[in-house]
Amino acid sequence: MSGSEEFLVFAEFIALALLSLSFLLTVLRVLIGPSLPDRVLALDMLVATAIGFIAVIGIRTGFTLYLDIAIALGLVGFLATVAFARFVLSRRYEQEFVQRDTRGIYGKKEQ
Repeated sequence: MSGSEEFLVFAEFIALALLSLSFLLTVLRVLIGPSLPDRVLALDMLVATAIGFIAVIGIRTGFTLYLDIAIALGLVGFLATVAFARFVLSRRYEQEFVQRDTRGIYGKKEQ
């Protein structure tokens, strides 16, 4: 194994370790919240982390189809984020969540 191959293996290991840490912290944010936008942003971050995992696995295996999968996942993640933004801006969000929220999770707590 040459020096450049050893460096690539080391860089892949470090990238997978950092992505794993990012994944665990992001899952924690999804579970803890505290609000719906925080959870959706964390889900968007999970998509970005998954794209990172796919990219590293593609580099490790040399299989270029992983790049196409990562691009498709990025597009799906973007569309999900846009759909959530439209949902938040709609009146339905306010009617279904904010007005009926007694604990103050989705908006200001009414007193």
